[in-house]
Amino acid sequence: MVVARLVELAEQRGEPRFRGTRELLRTWEDLGAKPRERALRLLCVLYEASPADLGLASSAPIPAPPPQELQPPDPVHEHAERTRRAINRTLAASTVSPGGLDLLDERLDDVRRLYVTAAPEQMIHHLLADLDDIQVLAAERQPAAAQARLSELTAIVSTLVADAWMKLGRLPGAQRWYGTARLAADDAGNSELRARVRVQAAMLPYYYGPLLAAANLAREARLLSRGRPGPTAVFAVAAEARSLARLGDRDGAQAAIRMAKDFFEHCQADQDQDDAWAFPERRLWLYLSGAHTALGETSQARQAQQQALALYPEGHTGIDPALLRLEEAMCLVIDHSPTEALQLTVHTYDRVPGPHRTAILGARARDVIAILPTPLRSGRPARQIAEMFALPAGQE
Repeated sequence: MVVARLVELAEQRGEPRFRGTRELLRTWEDLGAKPRERALRLLCVLYEASPADLGLASSAPIPAPPPQELQPPDPVHEHAERTRRAINRTLAASTVSPGGLDLLDERLDDVRRLYVTAAPEQMIHHLLADLDDIQVLAAERQPAAAQARLSELTAIVSTLVADAWMKLGRLPGAQRWYGTARLAADDAGNSELRARVRVQAAMLPYYYGPLLAAANLAREARLLSRGRPGPTAVFAVAAEARSLARLGDRDGAQAAIRMAKDFFEHCQADQDQDDAWAFPERRLWLYLSGAHTALGETSQARQAQQQALALYPEGHTGIDPALLRLEEAMCLVIDHSPTEALQLTVHTYDRVPGPHRTAILGARARDVIAILPTPLRSGRPARQIAEMFALPAGQE
């Protein structure tokens, strides 16, 4: 890898081809041999370091001591010097600079904003391309701070890949990618990131089952957040609220709703509405809509739906507004207006752009059908809706 980069650098500088080998590099690193002037200059340019930084500086000649003062070679000292030089070379050989990491962060910011409105299948290609670039750097030895940042980026992008698979209904793939995201977050050692990945993973069992797993993941994320008000803590408690509500734990769900609102009020960070990694106000109301709907509190649910929908711009192409409309349809069923609920469900489907008509909408539409009165549940309109939302779920 280093030899290839030195060859490329010499070519870029219009210099004769660098003809070093890996074996030659080892003599510099392990045996203390000094590279020639041109090779040393290329190394300094490559690593943006001085010869001394690389442990390759030439020292001024030292007068030979009188014969009687000569000391026999010290194997320990020689071993120590070889080790020191190897460490210097390893530390100098990091392949990513802080500026390079900042550029990766900027690219990821753009992708996170695109994710809010782009179709899940389209986003997977963008995300995998970014992960390829991150992993090329992570596979090389990096300083601890750089390695931690790369693990954080890996966790974030892997979570978004998992989320996209989840929306498409490709459940085994989503499960595996959430597992990768958790490993990367744990490797980064960032407790908030560990919490965020877990609460994001709770969406998979929330929409596709089992619900108890969703509640447990949200609770784990809340505990990792340690009760500190912040976007991740709000997300965790709101996710726990709607999971508990669907499990029939009314007291637990209502307590979590109150906690989520309290945390949000005390949250200091401004949340970007168009960042997929943020948890802005409109997503809070989306989660509270789900909790109130499951509790049968249709008045509070409609208020949450209206507040959420008012925060989405006109023509927003993401999936969340459609999920809110389907919960509005569930409220209509609860309030004994099933025909109107079925009409709203069909209207919601018609308004969703084709690439966004994914399995997650089918999962929520089935929830609408499940609470219909028994005669209507097997009627023609319900069957048509079930067929309309029955998108093929991938197996990868």
